Amino acid sequence: MTSLPLPPETEQAYRDCLAIASRHYENFPVASWLLPARLRRPVAAIYAFARRADDIADEGTDDASTRLACLDHVAAALSKAASGGRLDDDPVYIALGDAIQRHRLPIDLFHDLLYAFRQDVQQTRYRDFGEVMAYCRHSANPVGRLLLHLNDQATPDNLAESDAICTALQLINFYQDLHSDYTERGRIYLPQDEMAHFHVSESDIAARHSTPALHQLMHHQYQRADRLLRAGAPLGGRLRGRMGLELRAIVVGGARILHRLQHQRGDLFSRPRLTLKDRLAIVRGACLPSRRH
Repeated sequence: MTSLPLPPETEQAYRDCLAIASRHYENFPVASWLLPARLRRPVAAIYAFARRADDIADEGTDDASTRLACLDHVAAALSKAASGGRLDDDPVYIALGDAIQRHRLPIDLFHDLLYAFRQDVQQTRYRDFGEVMAYCRHSANPVGRLLLHLNDQATPDNLAESDAICTALQLINFYQDLHSDYTERGRIYLPQDEMAHFHVSESDIAARHSTPALHQLMHHQYQRADRLLRAGAPLGGRLRGRMGLELRAIVVGGARILHRLQHQRGDLFSRPRLTLKDRLAIVRGACLPSRRH
């Protein structure tokens, strides 16, 4: 990584990306104060890029072909920015291009994200858990891998544990958004074969029926996400400094949300919100990595 001073236009572009990140509520931190200061701007640029592509896939009333054409435009703009070019002086691509070159980020990881957004446009059902995992490999895992590259910690073991964490967090988001994904986007990320095995129908999701069968199905999903989160958790203890602190906070935050999902007795479709007690637990878990979460 080089330490070249930023031109004013690039500095402003990073500020714009930080503003984009700050406007969107997330259960998991985005470019938070826990991150090393040198990483907050590139993380915000990555987030702003992903946010834009995600909005193309999910928001508005455009048909599928229009959305895919727009995502192709994003892919072309990404490649141009990564090679040092610019597109209409767009602050997101100005900042992202600088981050990619300054931190030598693999551009393939950004194209993996775009692959997942295209998949969201074209695919609304997943035959089995293998297909869900393949989706997570493109939609979630690249973010953790980019963070490791930013921190010069992209070793094979670190990448594998990061993938486990990111996949777990993606699954937890699916479980939080079970009803809204169906009603607003027509998507179900639960494996179809497991829905059939537990005798859960799409009409149960449409009507927000928290049936005993759905409880059994979701308990199975929660257990799997928990195993993945625990498998990746050692990475937070291995990374040093503020990066490790940030990752431990993310893992504990994910575990707290999963805990709340697991203990929903009535409505399986309500999205849990972290309380002050939860946030204090996140701080404690981040600062005390030797404790079990």
